[in-house]
Parts: sequence; C-alpha cells; structure tokens
Amino acid sequence: KNIPVALFSLEMSKSQLVQRMLCSEARVDAHNLRKGRLAESDWPTLSMAAGRLASAPIFIDDTAGITCLEIKAKARRLKAQHDLGLIIVDYLQLIASSGRVENRQQEISEISRSLKGLARELNIPLIAVSQLSRAVEQRIERKPRLSDLRESGAIEQDADLVVFLYREEYYKPKTERKGIAEVIISKQRNGPTGQIDLAFIKEYAKFENLTRISEEE
Repeated sequence: KNIPVALFSLEMSKSQLVQRMLCSEARVDAHNLRKGRLAESDWPTLSMAAGRLASAPIFIDDTAGITCLEIKAKARRLKAQHDLGLIIVDYLQLIASSGRVENRQQEISEISRSLKGLARELNIPLIAVSQLSRAVEQRIERKPRLSDLRESGAIEQDADLVVFLYREEYYKPKTERKGIAEVIISKQRNGPTGQIDLAFIKEYAKFENLTRISEEE
C-alpha cells in the first residue's frame, strides 16, 4: 500500500529533490544526469522510475521561510484530503520563527514542541531532520552523540526516536569500511538502542541492505 507522505523541504528546491529521488529510484548516477552525460541504457530506467514516482502519493512543499503554523495547517489539510501517513521536515533549524522568542535555543525548543504536538494530533509519525553542532568536527571521535543535536536539548527530549547517520569514509578516505553507513539509534523511547550497517551508494545517494549489495557483486 502506498502511504501518502508530506515532505517539507526547506533546504532543497522541489526540482532538486525530485531529481535526486529519480536518480535514486532509477539507480542512475546523479552527476551524469546533471552534466547531460547519460548512457543510452539510462533512459528506459529513468522513464520507468519517473512513472513510479509520478503515481506515488508524495506531496513536496519547498516554501522558503515556512513557519510551524503553516506546516501544521498544510499537514491537517493533507490528512483530511489524502489520509496523510507520514510527515518529513528537512530541516528543523530552517523553520521560520514566530517572532515571540528571546533566543535561538528557545526558538528551536518551541519548534520542536510544536512538531511533536502535530504528530500526536494527527496520530502519524513525523521525521524532523536536524543539524548537528560543530563540536563533532572538533573531536577525534566523529560519531555523533545526543549532545551534538544543535541548539537545543528539547529535540532530544521531545523525540521518541533519535537516529544518526555516520560514514567513516567521509572522514577517513582510506578506511576499509568504504560504502558503509552506520545507522546509530541513540534513543528509542519504546525499544533498544544500537547500530545497523547499511550500504551507501554515493552516485545514487541511496541506502540499501548490505546483503543485497553482496548478492549483486
């Protein structure tokens, strides 16, 4: 069953996001698409992927400077009209302030609580992407921690689940763990924490199960 998804993209434009989704779905190198260097065999797979995405119930909103009130209003409308099943916000720190807060930390806390309230009101999961503080770059161990969530402890407090992504290859190009992304579950209100390894295919900006990659090789 296709679950309707609302994606509020505050960093990337709708066209940029769709291009990434298309390359990921078709398994076509995004760099080659941008440069117009596609192989003849890429066109059929792109066409098929475009058809699948066109029929998918994905609602992308790339309104610049959107506020929490606007996100809530649009999400409620999508819930009523399309039985919305998931909300994604990319990313939390770019949501515009209501203008009634004293500092940045209080502002992020207000946004975090508001998104938490929306998820509970509509009774659907909400994924909020967050920036990390610069402290990650200033230490030897680069794996993210809960304390690295930028500008507010409210994000950690409000979230039912906190998941970090870490690629050793990004910091250590000669590592033996090339093409592997660590999915670090640092908080789970109703379950265990831990780590899962996934394959990361850079040219497609795509995550896949490691078992599938090894089978293809």
